[in-house]
Amino acid sequence: MTDLTLFFEYLAVMAGVTYLVRMLPLVLCKKKIENRFIQSFLYYIPYAVLGAMTFPAIFSSTGNVLTATAGCITALVLAWFEKSLLTVAACASAAVLIFELIL
Repeated sequence: MTDLTLFFEYLAVMAGVTYLVRMLPLVLCKKKIENRFIQSFLYYIPYAVLGAMTFPAIFSSTGNVLTATAGCITALVLAWFEKSLLTVAACASAAVLIFELIL
């Protein structure tokens, strides 16, 4: 089996799984969801998944845990004070750069 054939098999499986994940809720849930618990669960899932994917990557992104921690703390403090996303990202990057230059 050639690499190209294997690639297209993997691509077909990936496309099928992606389609099923997006299609099944539309087919299975015809009426409006009225349960408050399920509504709140579905509301917070994207934030939880994004946090679970992003937070561990922060500490391996710079190659130095101390500089990554400085950037993370900077971002958390600025986010706590409800600064804009651009401000948080720029200041966290600047904090990492400054700590890289110091260390």
